Amino acid sequence: MIEELKDKRVIVTGASSGIGKAAAELFLDSGASVTVVGRNQGVLTALAGQARGGKAWVVTGDLAEPSACESCMEQAASVMGGVDVLINAAGVIKSGSIESTSMDVWDQMMNINLRSVFHLMKLAAPHLERVRGNIVNVSSVTGNRSFPGVLAYCVSKAGLDQLTRCAALELAPKGIRVNAVSPGVVVTNLHRSGGMSDEAYAAFLEHSKTTHPLGRVGNAAEVADLIGFLASERAGWITGATVSIDGGRSLTCAR
Repeated sequence: MIEELKDKRVIVTGASSGIGKAAAELFLDSGASVTVVGRNQGVLTALAGQARGGKAWVVTGDLAEPSACESCMEQAASVMGGVDVLINAAGVIKSGSIESTSMDVWDQMMNINLRSVFHLMKLAAPHLERVRGNIVNVSSVTGNRSFPGVLAYCVSKAGLDQLTRCAALELAPKGIRVNAVSPGVVVTNLHRSGGMSDEAYAAFLEHSKTTHPLGRVGNAAEVADLIGFLASERAGWITGATVSIDGGRSLTCAR
């Protein structure tokens, strides 16, 4: 719970699972009004029904579609009476090299991981300007380090990091802060949704203990805590930052 988030009006995308869901729970526990956005209506409805300190509204849709982004912003601003914070946590991952990644897979990851974020930020800016609000994007260690076999995902997150920095400069005169978090391996459903089997995922998590200097992978609640801090007034002099939360993974060479 972060007291400074009480009564804030927040949009959280990707709230059906993982980091997005953990962030939505943190904001709700802190007494915020939260529009939870995702494709799994059942999970979102259950999440909204468990809201304790805050209020929740559900918006479902595929943010790869421009109309879904527009509808999301319109509905959220209407039901909450405005927007103070935008959390862009929706994301997808698919394996593939420069030779094996199809154009359809490339477009899917760019549309969700980058294009939809740009669109929502653009739509949110007029609302955030009225209240000197802020944006927090969920990036990845793959944004500033290259890894084989996930080329399109790496490129999408590198683009997201630069989008965060450029938008921070452009929106600063309007009083809008823009930051990002950059997690290492976190236990979520992301990789399994991307096609990794349960057995392969378990082996990946075990191996990841050796690639993160602190000797373990992360959990979604840890990342949500950082998101909450960046969205709060305690981070009022921070903008354009991509903050690593990766157990030291970004400091290491490939292994």
